[in-house]
Amino acid sequence: MESNNLQDNIKFSEEDVIDLLDIFTKVPSIILKGIVAGRSNIVKSFETQILEYKSQLSPEEIIKIKLVLETPVSELQKILYNSYKKTGKKQLKILSESKAEPFIEKNLDQLEKILFKN
Repeated sequence: MESNNLQDNIKFSEEDVIDLLDIFTKVPSIILKGIVAGRSNIVKSFETQILEYKSQLSPEEIIKIKLVLETPVSELQKILYNSYKKTGKKQLKILSESKAEPFIEKNLDQLEKILFKN
């Protein structure tokens, strides 16, 4: 019960979504376009690092990740677009476009498998 109360009180922000997708904002936009178009499974490539990092996450961070995973991709993309307008990062614009939805879904599904189904 306590974790449900904790989860009810935790929200995620645009910054949390950006932090979760930070790896993609480090990739040059021209390369990211190709990765998105190819619907690459980037998360799978970093499985070992993700599992190592998981042990360093706080309970609040785990809940935020779960909340992001439970949020419809279209809603996440609205947040990404709003973040793009604030930051001007082209990578966020690429990820906010409708053609990026399958790529995002695939990678979020993989992240969920790695973090919560192992």
